[in-house]
Amino acid sequence: MAGHSKFKNIMHRKGAQDKKRAAQFSKLSREITVAAKMGMPDPDMNPRLRAAVLAARAQSVPKDNIQRAIDKASKGDAENYEEVRYEGYGPAGVAIIVEALTDNRNRTATNVRTAFAKNGGNLGASGAVSHGFERLGLIEYPAKAGDEEKVLEAAIEAGADDVESDMGDGDENPGGHSIWTSVETLHPVARELEKVLGEAEGVKLAWRPSLTTEVGEDEAATLLKLIDTLEEDDDVQTVWGNYEIPDSVMEKLG
Repeated sequence: MAGHSKFKNIMHRKGAQDKKRAAQFSKLSREITVAAKMGMPDPDMNPRLRAAVLAARAQSVPKDNIQRAIDKASKGDAENYEEVRYEGYGPAGVAIIVEALTDNRNRTATNVRTAFAKNGGNLGASGAVSHGFERLGLIEYPAKAGDEEKVLEAAIEAGADDVESDMGDGDENPGGHSIWTSVETLHPVARELEKVLGEAEGVKLAWRPSLTTEVGEDEAATLLKLIDTLEEDDDVQTVWGNYEIPDSVMEKLG
């Protein structure tokens, strides 16, 4: 399981879906509000807002919630969130990037630092690990969007740079397609793909590791706990890592 997969497998494996869903709704709504505040409140005129709305729809966020989040920005009564990035190392020297939207930098920094310290890692300075990642566009589709050949052909036609497909093997591993683009072409490629594959599950900027670190059984359990702790923080939007956990290790941990 690779570190850019946004930990879908972990979430399915661990359960507690209701709590995670409520937290996810809150984070998606926050991103919608911030995107609407930074640009036009119309998703067709604001690529970041469109991506946020698509991500919310993919997670079954009700239309009323989405509209409320947009209206919050339009009416000017939204909190002043700022984007903050933290970088550090987890167990086995895994490089981790944490992206947050916060209205209190001190609170968020303390929470992130504590999560690293309590779970075998340490928070580094800005730029400590990001040099080992590429900043790219990422478009995600479920496995049911099409087989590998169909998605690959659609991605090539749309102008994408790379595709990674995992057709999955059941509820524990639902699989999916990750389509990579440059930052500049993310939204044009997403629009072209939508014509062939329908709405994406996610359209976002991502951190793709240049090299990955394989993690053994002892460190994997602690690493997954660190990632869970970070993702459960209300201010944390996304967590990226350069880890690779072999299937055999995941099975033992499952």
